[in-house]
Amino acid sequence: MSTAKRLARYGWAAPYSLLGLAFGLLALLSGSTVRRAAGCLEIGGGGFGRLLRWLPAQLSFSAITFGHVILGVDHTTLAQLRGHEHVHVRQYERWGLLYIPAYLACSLLELLRGRNPYRDNYFERQAYGATTKSA
Repeated sequence: MSTAKRLARYGWAAPYSLLGLAFGLLALLSGSTVRRAAGCLEIGGGGFGRLLRWLPAQLSFSAITFGHVILGVDHTTLAQLRGHEHVHVRQYERWGLLYIPAYLACSLLELLRGRNPYRDNYFERQAYGATTKSA
């Protein structure tokens, strides 16, 4: 991929990457650590990881992606989920500022259909499909 294309993708996802960096800074202040992996920052462990483990089952998650920043319970989990989360990175690169509104709209649509707003969400099905194929 050309440098210009790569910069355009980073730029298009940048507003959400900045949001991820803000959350990441809070996580780092709580003892999390940061690593680089495949063009992204992965932030895990510390107080942020403990907070994620305490969430009620309906709200729990092991990792979340904001642009090119991925936050997770710990670095072992981040490594295991890297393929799935990097599908979301590519979705941010494709959708830019429209990503989160589109993601939430898909979840709402599935909820209104009586389906699971997470598992049946188009973006999650795409991420799970890509990681299932590569496994």
